Amino acid sequence: MTQAQLEALLQRLTERLAVAIRTEPFDLRVGQQVGAELVQAHIASAEGLGRTIEVIQLRLVRDLGLIDGDVEDRMARLLATVATGYARALRDRTLDEQESILRAAMMARAQAEQALRDSEARFRHQATHDPLTDLPNRTLFTERLTAALDDPGRGADRIGVCFLDLDRFKVVNDTLGHQVGDSLLVSVAQRLRRALGEHLVARLGGDEFVVLVERTGCTDDAVKVAEAALAAVSEPALVDGHELTVSASIGIVERPVAGTTPVELMRAADSTLHWAKAAGGARWSIFDADRNRHELARYALSAAIPAALDRGEFYLDYQPLTSLRGGRVLGMEALVRWRHPELGVLRPDSFIGLAEETGLIVRLGGWVLAEACREARTWTGDDAPFVSVNLAVRQLHRPGLVQEVQAVLGRTGLPPERLQLEVTESTMMSTVAEPVRALRVLKGLGVRIAIDDFGTGYCNLAYLRDLPVSELKVAGEFVAGLRAPDDDPDSRTDERILASLVSLAHALDLTVTAEGVETAEQADRLRAIGCDAGQGWHFGRPAPAHEALPHPA
Repeated sequence: MTQAQLEALLQRLTERLAVAIRTEPFDLRVGQQVGAELVQAHIASAEGLGRTIEVIQLRLVRDLGLIDGDVEDRMARLLATVATGYARALRDRTLDEQESILRAAMMARAQAEQALRDSEARFRHQATHDPLTDLPNRTLFTERLTAALDDPGRGADRIGVCFLDLDRFKVVNDTLGHQVGDSLLVSVAQRLRRALGEHLVARLGGDEFVVLVERTGCTDDAVKVAEAALAAVSEPALVDGHELTVSASIGIVERPVAGTTPVELMRAADSTLHWAKAAGGARWSIFDADRNRHELARYALSAAIPAALDRGEFYLDYQPLTSLRGGRVLGMEALVRWRHPELGVLRPDSFIGLAEETGLIVRLGGWVLAEACREARTWTGDDAPFVSVNLAVRQLHRPGLVQEVQAVLGRTGLPPERLQLEVTESTMMSTVAEPVRALRVLKGLGVRIAIDDFGTGYCNLAYLRDLPVSELKVAGEFVAGLRAPDDDPDSRTDERILASLVSLAHALDLTVTAEGVETAEQADRLRAIGCDAGQGWHFGRPAPAHEALPHPA
């Protein structure tokens, strides 16, 4: 209150007291009302009451002239009631304030407890359900799967899992954006839930879903679920104005409950899903234990390649490329072998594919190139054969190929003309220009370039004019037909095809080597059609260099 407001208040209260003192009958309640009004006016400090009574008394006595004995008695009693009213009002206000604070505290506590319950509940649609699709998540699925396997009272002798992954979903995200991709996932989840309502459908993350098929009687029960899931997913969906059609791949595992664990079941389902993906997608595959063991063995083998290189477990055998005219050994093809400490000697078809899949072929191929050049340098004489080394696709596409070959030749001292690099026909037909440029540079240095397994890749012979190629190695499939009698129709057809290939190759100034020559009859017929050289068991099986060479090195 301002000073003027305070003086006006005290003036009004004093006048009320003055009136009360003179009024008959004498009413002490006025004093209590004045005391209460002081508290209501927030004059409630420790000194407020005493100072206020002092001011009022002086005002009554001095200004209003109320000094006779009777009036003084009344004034004392009246001021006492002011103090009483003041104290009661102050007490009531304090109690009201305390009650208000208590109510506020209780309300805040109730709100906090409710917020905690809400938060815990949200932590639980988040701990067990996917926030995007509202499907059960990995946690809930794992709990249900574990319960199904561990609880014999559920009456389940067999169980199935269908592991589903959308095909090429990344294309949707990359081209239309993640918002459209998320909307598509929601649509797929809704369709799966409608189609498979009796089964637990969960989203594991990304575009991966899984279906738990409990109490199966046989594998067909899980297959029916997978087919229903594929049909549901393949329905066209209108998503944010885009009509989208997607497909899915599904890995199916169905087996007895006894003896299996959630981890084993999901690992098997994941492997089987990859089989369906590898087969082209939009299909299901069933887990096969034999295939799984085979793939695990392949994985273990590929993982062992780096250490095997470090330990020197790889070595080279050589097979001669022999002239069909004079019988001279023109070259020696290097063939890598693996002396595995547990599995024995492994042929290339056991591990080359693995090395190509994992990218280890670059390191392995580099070792083969260096080792072949090192050994070929020891083959002396005027007619020492060249060494022929296969280049994998990854090696050919490597930017530093030319520099790598130059470094190997420089380090080993092998003349460039005594090195032949073999590349596949499909690689030479690639639209990527860089590998062809690299081969052209190498040929300019004197290195021989050959196309391996020619005839299996539908190469355009006219295209060969522009390639840096010096030799064609005809695929053994054509040569195999020459083992039949001359009058056999298929044999005559193969012979005519070979004759045409040889004629066209010679027209392009290329030499021709026939692969897979196993008999003298095949060699004779190849010689008759003008083929330049042959390679195969008839001329020599793969062997270490000192055994494969016609003369000791």
